[in-house]
Amino acid sequence: MTHYRSALGKLALSTFLFTVPLNAAFAQDATAVAERLKSLLAAQSMTLGWSSVSGDDSEMVIEGATLAVAGEDKPLPVGKITLSGISEDNGGFKIETVSTEPYSVTEEGATIEISPLILGNLSLPAQGSTDPLASFLMYETASLENVSVKVGGKQTFQMTNFEMEITPPADGQAMEFTGSTEKFTADLSLVEDPQSKAAIDALGYQAISGSFDVAGTWQPKDGQMALTQYDVTVDNAGTFGMTFDLGGYTLEFIKSMQELQKSMAAQPEGADSSTQGLAMLGLLQQLTFNGASVRFDDDSITNKVLDYLGKQQGVTGKDVANQAKAIVPLMMMELNNPELTQQVMAALSAFLDNPKSIEISAEPGSPVPFALLAASGMAGPKDLPKTLGLTITANQD
Repeated sequence: MTHYRSALGKLALSTFLFTVPLNAAFAQDATAVAERLKSLLAAQSMTLGWSSVSGDDSEMVIEGATLAVAGEDKPLPVGKITLSGISEDNGGFKIETVSTEPYSVTEEGATIEISPLILGNLSLPAQGSTDPLASFLMYETASLENVSVKVGGKQTFQMTNFEMEITPPADGQAMEFTGSTEKFTADLSLVEDPQSKAAIDALGYQAISGSFDVAGTWQPKDGQMALTQYDVTVDNAGTFGMTFDLGGYTLEFIKSMQELQKSMAAQPEGADSSTQGLAMLGLLQQLTFNGASVRFDDDSITNKVLDYLGKQQGVTGKDVANQAKAIVPLMMMELNNPELTQQVMAALSAFLDNPKSIEISAEPGSPVPFALLAASGMAGPKDLPKTLGLTITANQD
């Protein structure tokens, strides 16, 4: 019996001695993951803090997390961040899921509530990695179930089921991203400005709902950034959309912009920022303009607005449309561009007579440096439409 107890005691002691360094190793690895996350956020002008870090490679927790953005005095209390499915990846880390706690704050009578933010397949490249994207936080999915804003206990805004998907750049391919919200709602009956409130009530938009969609690509090699979709749809009103295509948005440009933002954030309030302003202009000269568009697809709001304006003047909505057709050519005279004026008139007349869609597009024959755009804008705005390849069309798919 004595031998049995002795053996059992030795087994317990050896188990304890084995477990202590193992747990210590887990804690050390968890801290390493948190520190790497902190350094990557710092490169993007954000400071991550915490009260404690614990866990192992299956799940770790950052407790009491705070996030401060450059230029903001007060850090945001994030609370608990949970990281699950952690594995080493070429000296760095790959994390299957990162999730935050629900967040709620009340200030000046308004309460903002945000459901947990969940990121999928987050990469934390190793320090000193030769990967050009090593200084960026790259994730493949992001989801946010709900964002709510209440004023005086009344729901004023809500967004549900925001989803984002990102395909990281690999093998020379561009990064692709898409995002959408299932629905958003807003209560405009709380608007206090009398004029705005009267217009909202007359148009019947005291409560609105809609959705949001975005898509685009980015090629780190040459810095081509294309926003191929940015649509905000308001039900029973219309869809506002825009696109743009820029060149020169390289990793070097992004890093220079981040450094400049840090410098500007470090400036004391009221200090002379002219040097940073000139530096910002210098950076923007590295970009080129490849194209852009702004489009509106009507879903009944145009005629509602025309009728509302007509009632204000004691005329019909059609009369207001005819007034607009007469005024616009006078406004266009300053450009001294008969061809563009004719285009605008044709498109405006077609849209006001039968509101479906109206679109302004800029498609230059070749990429235009921002420096040339700035010079053209200051020297002779009338030449800018030609430089940009500006066109306006109506009721076209």
